[in-house]
Amino acid sequence: MYHSVGACADDPYLVTVSPDRLERQLTWLNRRGLTGVGVAELLRARADGRGNRLVGLTFDDGYADFVEHAVPLLLRYGHSATVFVLPGRLGGDNEWDELGPRKTLLTEEGIRAAAAAGMEIGSHGLVHQDLTQTADGVLAGEVRGSRDRLQEITGKAPAGFCYPYGKVDARVVNAVAAAGYGYGCAVAAGPLTGTHALPRAYVGERDTDARLDLKRLRHLLRRRPLPFDSGHAALPYAREAAPGAGGRAPGRPAAGSPVPPEPRSEQDGR
Repeated sequence: MYHSVGACADDPYLVTVSPDRLERQLTWLNRRGLTGVGVAELLRARADGRGNRLVGLTFDDGYADFVEHAVPLLLRYGHSATVFVLPGRLGGDNEWDELGPRKTLLTEEGIRAAAAAGMEIGSHGLVHQDLTQTADGVLAGEVRGSRDRLQEITGKAPAGFCYPYGKVDARVVNAVAAAGYGYGCAVAAGPLTGTHALPRAYVGERDTDARLDLKRLRHLLRRRPLPFDSGHAALPYAREAAPGAGGRAPGRPAAGSPVPPEPRSEQDGR
């Protein structure tokens, strides 16, 4: 789970990775025989039994620096990724972050450029809000409306959705599945983990080769494999929201999560 790629001395939420650090992290993948791909491609490969050497790479929020800095590096080292964008804030900025600098978001042209470069375009909702706190009508607009808008921009309906702030509950997960998304990305593992609430590992500027080795080992030791049924990952959550199954607060792993706690900003799926 990445966010922004660029130079940023003031980064209170730890969402920025420098191009130099990203390049080193991509070469780390290459040296270990791993290839970064978009999440839809990863899930297809896993369903076909050929996903062992693939790693899903995601970039949340759809910052303009994805096209400027990330895409050239991804292509240079033979990787691809999913970028989750905000079609309700085209060309705007990350005003939801109260602290830290303003960062410009992708325009329609930027989204098309990313797609033309072979990157998967996914939805992050329309304007980046906590969907667990929205009314049903607003939730439908964020989920279905963003999908329709991205189809207009790219000519293709997005396969994936990413929950702003990593906040998710059964109502939101079911809305994403019902809107036609093939998968959804969360942050920490928890009781809703499945195709529409995929956990991800935070990667930041401090993640050197040694730290990535440790994170990979932790994943191999603690992961809970997703079940697959007829080529598609099964959904383990119930249609009725279980008591206490709501979204977690930023900076706190979901109940039962196998993920050890990291600094507050590293757990925040901003």
